Amino acid sequence: MIDQTTKAWAVSRLRFGEDISVIPGFLNFAYAQNTGVAFSMLDDHGDVGRWGLSAVAVFAGVLVLYFFWRTPRSDDRVLGALALLLAGIIGNVTDRIRLGFVVDFIDVQFDSWHYPTFNVADMAIVIGAGLLILDMVWSKKRITEAPEAEPRK
Repeated sequence: MIDQTTKAWAVSRLRFGEDISVIPGFLNFAYAQNTGVAFSMLDDHGDVGRWGLSAVAVFAGVLVLYFFWRTPRSDDRVLGALALLLAGIIGNVTDRIRLGFVVDFIDVQFDSWHYPTFNVADMAIVIGAGLLILDMVWSKKRITEAPEAEPRK
């Protein structure tokens, strides 16, 4: 809901207006339409790309939902990460199916470095994936650090 609300704000406020400088030289709000995937890759395939990317996103969402239901209710870290992934996927696939593109509006730059424009759903996906990676690293570390059981006599 936060993603769709912020995108609606961006469409109404930024689409035909000027960009908003939140932190000059670092953070701006600037309207962009992304017809591709991350960093506008695969953005020149028209309706085939639109529906193909939508199908891939729906499939990814179903996989995330499957893992969500298979994860023990006590594993809050993984459940939270999967919820973020699912929310981000739903936010972006909603745009892609409804509009044919994803609305992006958060623009970060530092000096000559400029990060591609993104949205709240993208942040949820990146944070969710990052948390899953951290959990895998921590889980592996716990397994390798666990004391070995004494052999039976």
